[in-house]
Amino acid sequence: MEDKSLAVVTLKKGEGRLLKNGGLWIYDNEIASVMGSFEDGDIVLVRDFDGYGLGRGFINRRSKIRIRMMTRNPDQEIDHEFLRERVKAAWEYRKHTVDTASCRLIFGEADGFPGLVVDKFEDVLVTESLALGIDRRKEEILSLVREILSEDGIEIRGIYERSDAKVREQEGLPRVKGFLSEPFDTKVPIVENGVRYLVDVKDGQKTGFFLDQKYNRLAIQRLCRDARVLDCFTHTGSFALNAGIAGAREVLGVDASEVALAQARENAELNGLSDRVRFEQADVLEFLPECERRGDLYDVIILDPPAFAKTRSSVKPAIRGYRDINLRAMKLLRDGGYLATCSCSHFMTPELLASTIAQAAAAAHVRLRQVEFRTQAPDHPILWGHRYDSEENSYYLKFYIFQVVRER
Repeated sequence: MEDKSLAVVTLKKGEGRLLKNGGLWIYDNEIASVMGSFEDGDIVLVRDFDGYGLGRGFINRRSKIRIRMMTRNPDQEIDHEFLRERVKAAWEYRKHTVDTASCRLIFGEADGFPGLVVDKFEDVLVTESLALGIDRRKEEILSLVREILSEDGIEIRGIYERSDAKVREQEGLPRVKGFLSEPFDTKVPIVENGVRYLVDVKDGQKTGFFLDQKYNRLAIQRLCRDARVLDCFTHTGSFALNAGIAGAREVLGVDASEVALAQARENAELNGLSDRVRFEQADVLEFLPECERRGDLYDVIILDPPAFAKTRSSVKPAIRGYRDINLRAMKLLRDGGYLATCSCSHFMTPELLASTIAQAAAAAHVRLRQVEFRTQAPDHPILWGHRYDSEENSYYLKFYIFQVVRER
């Protein structure tokens, strides 16, 4: 039954196409009217131009993303029990699909919690909240996460918030970080794929560790035995350490951040790999041409760059960047060597990335034999029904492994 206390948002005729195709966002220019009283962050009813109920979501007049949908059932109350069922469903899904020792427990829109991320690192939670409506409910949701994990015998000893992304300002929210529990040591030990890490949940990038590459890191292990490996954009050394633990004879990780490399060296020492896995501070875009001038050759090269295309307008320069690093990496591989290469940009679509890599191979005069194509780990589920190049799209990570063969 329709809740008369809720404000009613009516869409313009012909609008809401993304919503009707599986999306969860409604933009400010799609709305014809808002009837009733509300505060930003409140739940509102959403109707099509003809009065047909489209569901409920939370509204924020400060954001171009005016409404983020919580349910497509216009009669569904967004209450404690509703949130509990959503959290329970998210946890049950992870139990069936991934190693839950450390994993992403809530992945925003893909889990029905628009704007919210919750990562589990052993017995610590790290959360990021990017939208006003979900921010008002985050403490209740986190309490439910602790409760549901406790039912499975998992006791969470602490929660840290990393809601310090600039995008919060577009929602009228301050950038914040800090403890949401009693303080604890923010260097959290975890084990993934047999590799030990210290995750810096306070000062590491985003929530402290890139869990989305978990099984892609595992996939490169079998290629690295007795190999000479170069890991570009190594950050805290995760791909380099997977190569080392797999038996690589020599691994070099390169990154521009000395802070990240200090953590990488500490992680190498944790795993007893300091003799075979070393790290060097350098700009990869300058380092690769220098390797080429020296005539260096590697058996395996990993390219895990940051998102070169962070906006739609930056796609063209990003294409040049991806083409350049892939071209140079191909030239540095021995005949029959392996290239692992990826993009984490929403705007670098699968088709565009594939085309860019193919152009690099042609320029390098090599042939590529695709070993496999992978995406983000299943704890970052891909919700179908979105445009590839939409920021709302939960499909963002594209990961290829190729054998690189010289043309004969």
